[in-house]
Amino acid sequence: MNKLETLRHYFGHDSFRPGQERMVDALLSGRDCLGVMPTGAGKSLCYQIPALMQSGVALVVSPLISLMKDQVAALKSAGVPAAYLNSSLTPRQMDLAMERARMGAYRIIYVAPERLDTAAFRSFAMNTKLSLIAVDEAHCVSQWGQDFRPDYRRIADFVDSLPQRPPVGAFTATATDRVREDIVKLLRLRQPAFASTGFDRPNLYFEVIRPESRYDALRAILRLKGLDSGIVYCATRKNVEEVCAKLQAEGFSAGRYHAGLSDEERRSSQEDFQYDRVQVMVATNAFGMGIDKSNVRYVIHYNMPRSMEAYYQEAGRAGRDGEKAECILLYSKQDIITARWMIENSEPNPDLTPAEQQAVKRQDYQRMNAMIDYCGETGCLRQYVLTYFGEDAPDRCGDCSGCCGSRYDYAEAAKRTKRRRIVLPDDPSDMASDRLQPTKLKLPKPGESGLFEQLRACRMQLAKLHHVPPYLICDDKTLNDMVRRRPMTAEGLMTVHGMGAVKAGKYGAAFLRVIREYEGTRTTVTVNQGSEGGAKPLTLKERNELRQAYLSGVPIARMAKNLGRTEAEVRAALRRMDLIV
Repeated sequence: MNKLETLRHYFGHDSFRPGQERMVDALLSGRDCLGVMPTGAGKSLCYQIPALMQSGVALVVSPLISLMKDQVAALKSAGVPAAYLNSSLTPRQMDLAMERARMGAYRIIYVAPERLDTAAFRSFAMNTKLSLIAVDEAHCVSQWGQDFRPDYRRIADFVDSLPQRPPVGAFTATATDRVREDIVKLLRLRQPAFASTGFDRPNLYFEVIRPESRYDALRAILRLKGLDSGIVYCATRKNVEEVCAKLQAEGFSAGRYHAGLSDEERRSSQEDFQYDRVQVMVATNAFGMGIDKSNVRYVIHYNMPRSMEAYYQEAGRAGRDGEKAECILLYSKQDIITARWMIENSEPNPDLTPAEQQAVKRQDYQRMNAMIDYCGETGCLRQYVLTYFGEDAPDRCGDCSGCCGSRYDYAEAAKRTKRRRIVLPDDPSDMASDRLQPTKLKLPKPGESGLFEQLRACRMQLAKLHHVPPYLICDDKTLNDMVRRRPMTAEGLMTVHGMGAVKAGKYGAAFLRVIREYEGTRTTVTVNQGSEGGAKPLTLKERNELRQAYLSGVPIARMAKNLGRTEAEVRAALRRMDLIV
């Protein structure tokens, strides 16, 4: 298969996003590359496609265990043989995984940076054909990045020690010019191809609120969000505990996550969120890079973050599927005091000299001041963010509170929702989309809810059946495309965004059943309504043909001729199917 066929077969996409193809071509030709692409831009495909098209094993260096597990689960769901090597495995599991890798069982292996120094892994790498090495979250190599990790400094030595150096790809979502220079220098990239797709995330809405009561504003917002998945970031563990306890007491499906919890508590809490057993995760920034959940519809910062880099990375966890999402910051001047205290009391990095420590602290204060300015910005918030990261931006984006005013009347929402109460089910893990789901997890009966809600409930049932998070079955963008296209056949399902061959084979029958039953309950479309004697109604097959023809760009005149109808009749049918107005 060529690169486009590989993209379609495994991942269900018909074309590359900006920047992806340049990175794919570089790695396929044996050239190093550096990709600076925002969260949700598809960085992982830049190395996954070349890995699938070449012999050997691709190594992906990744900083967090949870991130590796999520990526591997997503690849397996798409039919890609993959594995991870980290401290969560027993020595026996580690040996077995490496032995299977030597035998060609995997195409992609994720590895923690500290694993590169172990004798067993070095022996494996020396005697295994490596197709490429990808460094995820590459900004971690720079002391000027927001997530500096000393282990990343040893990656270059590992690469240089290999008997044959494979191409190296470095990828990050946020990097200033200084951090980019560090990435190239410290990873020793050789004349890398470069792709920067810009920092703008057009699907994200930005808002800063200065409420009298921060919690009242949060509660009002969450009432309006229903059961959508979202994250609430707090600056301290104490805030996490207090906010989560209040939300749970008021009936919200909320979980908590911070570094003060045990490993088991953090693992359980993260899984509850990933599997949609809780809708709201209240967390510190410890709930970080390991979050690859695509259907997060909002991120709310309960406190001001310490830097724009941290804010944009955390806010960027909303809307990874490309669908609309919101990034809301609740700001108070008390946040400045908290941020200063955290800078002054942060633990010193033992790998830095005293002079470097002072330089880092000065940078932390500069970043904090930039964040304060963002919170006080009266103009376009998107322009402020993009300008901060060195990009030109128009004066108005038309999709932030600076351009349009507050999206909601929070005071009124608070009054209105005080009279409402969410009733929890017997088992809080059993939830449908806009209502509580029966414990037996039966799909809604046709006609009980909209098609999107029925498909989402179907996704939840499939996720429980296959023991994977719902978003690994498919994301919200895929469900929305199903609603738009309403395929009736396996072939039609393959035209849906994100439905590759393996996923269509695994899950397609269930989704098609929901769509067929939904379509079968709708009133038969009658075209040319109002004319004398009416007209012969369209059959279900004709309606499906009409929808597919319209989505394929067939002119209305041609559609009318193919169906033996007048153009007026076809237009009326398309209006009834909500395809035209």
